[in-house]
Amino acid sequence: MSSEIINAMKISAMGMHAQGARIRVITENVANSDTTGETPGSDPYRRQTITFKNEMDREMGVKTVQVSEIDRDMSSDFKLKYMPDHPAANEDGYVKLPNVNSLIEVMDMKEAQRSYEANLGMIEQSRSMLMRTIELLRSA
Repeated sequence: MSSEIINAMKISAMGMHAQGARIRVITENVANSDTTGETPGSDPYRRQTITFKNEMDREMGVKTVQVSEIDRDMSSDFKLKYMPDHPAANEDGYVKLPNVNSLIEVMDMKEAQRSYEANLGMIEQSRSMLMRTIELLRSA
């Protein structure tokens, strides 16, 4: 029984690790939401995305979540803003702004936080069960 509890803790820890990576990607997106190019017409910061995959953990005999890849969001367009005095302004005076939508990032952050907290709660429950098992074994 204790090996199942320890495996549950390991699985939850892997989930926390994956959500931690997701939070780091979101944080980078938010931090760079105003990062423009440096030369006329150059591209600004491009939003990053993270993809997960299920991977078989042969030691535990279960599938766990892993980060598959961190990539750039190539599907959404940059916004244009008229700022003729900006060093990155094109010949028409427009500057490309990052394709970061703060509302989407905040929602993703909340979802990642909730997933992280759910995994943490599972670890706490597993730890509690393990401690109760130890107490039972001591009293026997």
